[in-house]
Amino acid sequence: MNKPILVLKFGSAVLAGADGKTSAAAIRKIAEEAAALHKRYTIIVVSSGAVSSGKHFLQQYKGTLAEKKAAAAIGNPILIHLYQKYFSKHGITVAQALCERHHFSNRHQFVQLKTTFEEFWKNNIIPVVNENDLISNHELKFSDNDELATLLAIGFNAEKLMICTSSNGFLDAAKNIIPVVNNIDDSILSFISTEKSAVGLGGMLSKITFTQLATSLGIEVFITGLKGPQPLQKTLAFAKGSYFKAKKSTLKERQKWLMSGSVTVGQIHVDAGAEKALLSRKSLLTIGISKAVGQFAEGQVVQLMNEASEIIGVAKSKLSNTEINRHRKTKNIMAAHADDIVLF
Repeated sequence: MNKPILVLKFGSAVLAGADGKTSAAAIRKIAEEAAALHKRYTIIVVSSGAVSSGKHFLQQYKGTLAEKKAAAAIGNPILIHLYQKYFSKHGITVAQALCERHHFSNRHQFVQLKTTFEEFWKNNIIPVVNENDLISNHELKFSDNDELATLLAIGFNAEKLMICTSSNGFLDAAKNIIPVVNNIDDSILSFISTEKSAVGLGGMLSKITFTQLATSLGIEVFITGLKGPQPLQKTLAFAKGSYFKAKKSTLKERQKWLMSGSVTVGQIHVDAGAEKALLSRKSLLTIGISKAVGQFAEGQVVQLMNEASEIIGVAKSKLSNTEINRHRKTKNIMAAHADDIVLF
């Protein structure tokens, strides 16, 4: 439990064989690498591949939402069986953890999730995490597993996040891997292709978006691949892939959790006066709110939007969206306490 936390994320394209199904060889290599790293790190594995493992069992699969949910339900036991098979060869038991978006936006549920993971780690068990596609609400889904891995890294205060992709790193205009990125600026963003893999959901834009969030909160990020011997160990030794330097973060663990719940269906739009007050570390009052958008309850995390509809931060609301809209013209009613607000 004293080891630093390392989150390992594997996309569908990395896991897929030539036939599009999950490759046993890829899972075998992941198990070998994770077992070696497990001696130095507390590990969370975030694995895609459920849909690609299960869609071949559906006749005339076209990728509709219902078909994806069915494919995930079929593919998840296939995927976890492969992880169990190859991790057990290294004396490691794995646990399947199917997460939903509300596990991060609801503090009580997140604490339960964290307590369960700590129980895994005390017993030398590695959680293999994926989204619970079967029952996830379409509007409350993770955008992809890059987001899920990032929110786990933030919420669990991980030291490092490693994203494995078919590109084996972050590429420049000449398709060469950039070994070190000190700052994600316009020159770095100009290299991003918006293309997605044939089997994956997220492209490089997604990876860089969540890399930027993770590094801003003090987490080192690596984008790499599974090619060659000991790829993950070499990546951590800066001999493979791309390394994104972490920025210094002074946020407390609770504030990082607030950041981890930052993508929600709820939004609070504030006027210029309220935005100025927030920047001065003041609490948010209903009189400074122009509108509350979406359905959210007391205690849920929502986005804070300024008059230009830009996201300026996140907050744990003390009121529901209905209560906020009812009291927008009432003085001295608090919508969010300063301690429950994190500004970007």
